[in-house]
Amino acid sequence: MDGAFLDWALATFSGDVAADELSEGPYGVLSVVDNRQYTRMLYKVRDHDPNHDDITAFLGRLKTALAARDLVLQGITTDGSALYPEPIRTVFGAVAHQLCTFHVLQELPQGILSAVAAERNRLAKSTPKVKRGRPVSTDKGARRLARQSKQLQEKIRDLFQERFVFVKRRLQPSDHKRLVHITRG
Repeated sequence: MDGAFLDWALATFSGDVAADELSEGPYGVLSVVDNRQYTRMLYKVRDHDPNHDDITAFLGRLKTALAARDLVLQGITTDGSALYPEPIRTVFGAVAHQLCTFHVLQELPQGILSAVAAERNRLAKSTPKVKRGRPVSTDKGARRLARQSKQLQEKIRDLFQERFVFVKRRLQPSDHKRLVHITRG
């Protein structure tokens, strides 16, 4: 990074930075941005996905640049990746570390949808095996299993067809009622 550019970026340094890594195919990019001024301060392109050593060295460059200008880092924001906490403690000590709410909110729907899919698979495995056709009217056990199988198949269908209900942030009263109906029991 050019020293003049870094001087310009740090001229109005706020004390808070956002650090992020981007892995794209065989390459990885590490970057640090002033969290209040929205100016990129440092970046590094790697020929592999970033690891703890890469992030520690990169944050060390940031610390050196800040120390050379008598600036103090007050806080750092990351995406919540497990790559950051240890290098941040190693380089900056007990600096305030917070997680970006955007990244946390971005992962919630994916987690919810995977939980719904897991529940659908669990219900499918617990569905009793019944013989083809209608059960004989005198065989109460077969009729009970057929009812139970039908109820579980309806739950599975509801979980698939109404999966959009699980990813909304605020539900309408009718959607909330449907969600309670689907997930009860």
